[in-house]
Amino acid sequence: MEARSMSSTNANAAAIRAFRILEIISEAREPLSLMEIVERIDLPKQTVHRLIKQLECAWIVTRNMPDRRYECSSRVRNMAVHMLMGAGPAAARRAILQQLVETVQETCNLAISSRDDIVYLDRVQVNWPLRVQLNPGSRVPYHCTSSGKLLLSFLPRSQREHLLKKLPLRGTTRQTITDLDKLRQELVEVRRKRVSTNNEEYMTGIIAIAVPVMLDRSRACAAVAIQAPAERTTIEKLMTHLEPLRDAANQIAETFR
Repeated sequence: MEARSMSSTNANAAAIRAFRILEIISEAREPLSLMEIVERIDLPKQTVHRLIKQLECAWIVTRNMPDRRYECSSRVRNMAVHMLMGAGPAAARRAILQQLVETVQETCNLAISSRDDIVYLDRVQVNWPLRVQLNPGSRVPYHCTSSGKLLLSFLPRSQREHLLKKLPLRGTTRQTITDLDKLRQELVEVRRKRVSTNNEEYMTGIIAIAVPVMLDRSRACAAVAIQAPAERTTIEKLMTHLEPLRDAANQIAETFR
């Protein structure tokens, strides 16, 4: 009985240590090396390596290319998205989006980064006949959406460059930016102004603007966007809604803290 209890205690300790390693990797702004993880958890290198290998075998962490540093896997990222979509604060975020829609009279959405694309945590449609069906959970590209370009611009430089070099910059419309240098230049302006636009770059006839949901002065955890048909309005007119859009982003930021 005593041996069984000791075995259970050891298993619990290992699980807690493995979870702490996962926390450290998820909190980092860039993938971490083994030694960087060891320094942050204060455990022997051999123990950390064994636990990470177990997490890697279970597809909970993965090693990026080409430097082979550790990051959370798509399995964990998908779980995080589902938790954010169904957690208690999700109701508060939806209420904020609904209020924004009532104010600006256009469709609004909330999106976060999810590895190689972005995903809608929530989306509230305006009551107009002409609208696009993109439900919560839908995934859209970084390079041709207002929320995607915004979230790209706030990534640490090395992480952004790593992502830019592997993204397929496909032209989904005639307006899509497919030149990497041109996209880089736009991202600099997006970060400086803290507002991003989509001028029919993802879907012909659909325009949008987005602002960041800031965790602190330099980290954006999500983007809030207004989306509308180009035949009904313009980017310039959407920009007149920046104040309520930024107010909504600030309110939503509180639900992430």
